[in-house]
Amino acid sequence: MNDQEERVMKQLIAKWNRVSLVKRIIIGIIIGITLAVTVPESTKWISIFGSLFVGALKAVAPVLVFFLVISAISRHQSGQKTNIQHILILYGFSTFLASLTAVVASFLFPVHLSLTESAKEVSPPSNITEVIQSLLFNIVDNPVHALLNANYIGILTWAVLLGIALRTAPETTKNVIAHFSDAISQIVTWVINFAPIGIMGLVFDAIVTNGLSALIDYGKLLAVLLGTMCFVAFVMNPLIVFLNIRQNPYPLVWRCIRESGVTAFFTRSSAANIPVNLRLSEMLGLNKNTYSISIPLGATINMAGAAVTISVLTLAAVHTLEIEVDLGTALILSVLSAIAAAGASGVAGGSLLLIPLACSLFGIPNDIAMQVVGVGFIIGVLQDSCETALNSSSDVLFTATAEYAKRRKEGKQVAIKA
Repeated sequence: MNDQEERVMKQLIAKWNRVSLVKRIIIGIIIGITLAVTVPESTKWISIFGSLFVGALKAVAPVLVFFLVISAISRHQSGQKTNIQHILILYGFSTFLASLTAVVASFLFPVHLSLTESAKEVSPPSNITEVIQSLLFNIVDNPVHALLNANYIGILTWAVLLGIALRTAPETTKNVIAHFSDAISQIVTWVINFAPIGIMGLVFDAIVTNGLSALIDYGKLLAVLLGTMCFVAFVMNPLIVFLNIRQNPYPLVWRCIRESGVTAFFTRSSAANIPVNLRLSEMLGLNKNTYSISIPLGATINMAGAAVTISVLTLAAVHTLEIEVDLGTALILSVLSAIAAAGASGVAGGSLLLIPLACSLFGIPNDIAMQVVGVGFIIGVLQDSCETALNSSSDVLFTATAEYAKRRKEGKQVAIKA
């Protein structure tokens, strides 16, 4: 490559970097769809970019969370407020509302399933106690094991304890931890810059591997599921935000969905999206002491999308078996789904494997409940993507909401950039 070609290449790279990340991701999506539809056989190698991108995010996220939380808590002064309590209330309330919305939608648009044998042999939790027990054991997990297996409950627990223990440490020690945290954050920035190529690979792989034919037979179920998630994302969540900040919530909502939800949709992993959410929180000017804890915590317990999935598929089974449901039982299902959803990250298979737990409320046998899980796996291409997008984007949304609500109460101007 001669000097002129090198200069041209540098100019092209510079122009590409000046384009916003969202626009670059959209370009990647278009290229991925085009290649998958036109020349799928000769471009199969493109799917490796998606695997590498998700793998890189998953690899760096546990270490990033660990050092960020230690750094934030070790430097936290007793007089500082972090809004964590407010954020936790928003997480819990929004998850319950999502579950309640799903129950109402399922009664308004009842779905009947053609149940078949489940394609997967899985062992769902038998009751809510087992889900809570799983979460408690994750808390006392070995710290090295927690980091290796991306157990964020365990990582958060150890990071918080180490952060508290290091509050009395010399300033030089705290600076070393802060420098580690900054270095890992820089690595995350480099990884996220490859998002357009990674998402191009993910889109290509999704279309080539799954296609859309398997989803047509379950169109009504998908319509209720995705319609409810969209209603939660664009109506219920904005309403919660408005009640807290008393101004137009949609600039913040759209930005969170655009810059967090889109990435989460294609990675289908709240854990992999943690670095993206941390970066967005920084861009929104939020308190680092708050978001370094609330974002990884939200990836673990803020599960509005999971609550929708559990409620809709459970009631689809109920309607299929023509079981009568009274208002009291429906409300109990809403509460149960919200609680179970908060533990979904601690269960192998996620929200789908908590459906038998909810089905047990109506006396539905486990073998039938597992057939419903099988249906969930069939539509999982879209269901899991939309669920993760709703879950992950609302982590940033409610962290920002709590911060802006605090600023409003203090009489400060809250300017939200779309």
